[in-house]
Amino acid sequence: MFEVCADPKAIEGLTWAACYLTSAKHVDFYWSFLTVLLLLAITAPAALGMGFMGATVARSHVLPLSLLGRTYIWMVRGVPDIIFFLFFVIALDQGLEYIKNLFVCDGGAWPWQGLEFRVCPEAKVPLAKSSAFWHQAYGFMLAVVTFAIVFGAFVANVIYGAMNAVPRAQLETAEAYGMSRAQVFRRILVPQMWVYALPGLGNLWMILIKATPLLFLLGVKDIVYYARELGGSKTQAYEYPHGDWRLWYFLGLLVFYLVFTRISEIGITRLTRKLSHGQATAGGEALRKAAA
Repeated sequence: MFEVCADPKAIEGLTWAACYLTSAKHVDFYWSFLTVLLLLAITAPAALGMGFMGATVARSHVLPLSLLGRTYIWMVRGVPDIIFFLFFVIALDQGLEYIKNLFVCDGGAWPWQGLEFRVCPEAKVPLAKSSAFWHQAYGFMLAVVTFAIVFGAFVANVIYGAMNAVPRAQLETAEAYGMSRAQVFRRILVPQMWVYALPGLGNLWMILIKATPLLFLLGVKDIVYYARELGGSKTQAYEYPHGDWRLWYFLGLLVFYLVFTRISEIGITRLTRKLSHGQATAGGEALRKAAA
């Protein structure tokens, strides 16, 4: 990045450290933090939407819909996350390539040959000749979809319980005033249930933050990938030779996650206090006593 860094082996001391920390690899490392933040920014609302939809379907009075929602919650929550992540990513990837195979490959032959999955080069997603950016973007998209589905099931379970926690008397009173079932759901149940759901959703947000290193297992070059690559021993064949520094890189990640989760805790606490005003909950009662 700097002219003095043209020959890394000819410099030392603070200059060497400055050049080392501003190398192209380290710039990619710094950008990978944005990858993690972008994953959270997209996945959190997507999982919340999936969870709300799953909980609503599970509460449906139509039996097939109710069974569908309950099965979604039960199936995803009953499988270890890492197994679901690895399985679903492969299944989704092969599913997309199979659909594309039907349209772009001659004859649309069945791609599974024994235990191997093979499609024509034109059916690959993305194409082999695509730039590294598109391969990374595709892997990131698969990760977002997988995270949203997995955490959406946990969100659905939390929201389902929160909906059941809303006092039935409030719903019955609304019905007595002539509200339709849809109006009761929209005007009474949904606004009331958030205060009950927030503690569980806050815990899921913390778990989601701690689950972001799974990007490394999905082939996305995230902060864990670069920490391992940059921290590993480098011989004289590299521009910046050094010993095994992985301890320091992973210590930096530890500090990053601790600071991030602490900021999240503060935000969740303030949001809970705001939503608890006037509510007949433990949080609302604590606020009432504090103000007395």
